[in-house]
Amino acid sequence: MNPQRLQFPGSDGQQLAARLDTPEGPVRAFALFAHCFTCSKDTLAASRVAQSLTAHGIAVLRFDFTGLGGSGGDFANTNFSSNVADLHAAASYLRENFQAPALLIGHSLGGAAVLSAAGGMPEVKAVVAIAAPSDPSHVVGLFQDHTAHIEAEGEAEVRLAGRPFRIKRQFIDDVKEQSLLASVSKLHRALLVMHAPNDGTVAIENATHIFSAAKHPKSFISLDTADHLLTRREDADYVADTIAAWSQRYLGIDTSSLPAAVAEEGLVRVGGEPR
Repeated sequence: MNPQRLQFPGSDGQQLAARLDTPEGPVRAFALFAHCFTCSKDTLAASRVAQSLTAHGIAVLRFDFTGLGGSGGDFANTNFSSNVADLHAAASYLRENFQAPALLIGHSLGGAAVLSAAGGMPEVKAVVAIAAPSDPSHVVGLFQDHTAHIEAEGEAEVRLAGRPFRIKRQFIDDVKEQSLLASVSKLHRALLVMHAPNDGTVAIENATHIFSAAKHPKSFISLDTADHLLTRREDADYVADTIAAWSQRYLGIDTSSLPAAVAEEGLVRVGGEPR
């Protein structure tokens, strides 16, 4: 991969840390990757999927949501809606500086976020949801022992994956208001749902609900014995290779829409020629 460390303003103006991985040769399309809840752009799943996709000629922008990883802002003030807004900010950054994403990929709650965001990104041709919940409020189950305290006091510190996070009542209220399956039913994009039957974090029934709500073209791939976070390299590589193969018939790239700044600096090559 040819990585570029980048920053762009998020939904509330805070700087979001990002990484753009580009292939050695021509760029066939741009993809935008959304990481899992309380994760970062540098998780094993994100990095391995990006690495494999670049081998197929797909450039991948992955970034840290507000308040996570290297991004600015306070995580306690974020929610599902702000994640979706950050995705729109990332797509705008790609659109203005490289080329709008044709492919959206989301892992876990990031999968729910890309399903929600895709309708507002006209250039997106294909969406991939990996181990995604069909209802964003599913994530509240990760700290259910604290929900009563959060409801009563307005916030609480919880431990997720061994790290402390401050969760406010507004986060719970926001996820409860989401109607993700309604968005899926109106997606009008090619959809790939990937899920492991024995996922211990997000049950396989979530994939069934998403797949049933979606219109064709849609596909489902079983991830067999993979764990929720795709911690085994062979699982992450399988996911990436499958996404690359599946998306070929849906992806397109309009080279004439590349910004002049990109052409002048030679940042991206399309069709074998510098742009």
